[in-house]
Amino acid sequence: MAYRILLGIDALALTVVVVFFLWGIGDGSVSSFNILYWMVLLGGMGTVVWGGVALHRAGRQAQAISLLGLLAVPVALIGLFFVALIILQPRWN
Repeated sequence: MAYRILLGIDALALTVVVVFFLWGIGDGSVSSFNILYWMVLLGGMGTVVWGGVALHRAGRQAQAISLLGLLAVPVALIGLFFVALIILQPRWN
């Protein structure tokens, strides 16, 4: 169960990054100046997701959960922070 939850969070995060990457290509904000940053980000996230699936298929459940957790835990915490900002509507002044 933990594997599926972490994989879902990682897949959602990777999807969001890919959408922003494609959007940036469309509007020109992704250029030769910053393409290396995008490739490292996409490659790293893709490697975590692919590695988690590969480890799970190889029967290494604990390693797969650990690898997927490296990306899923910070993403989930950032997501909870933004949900709290939307619900609580704090005043920043």
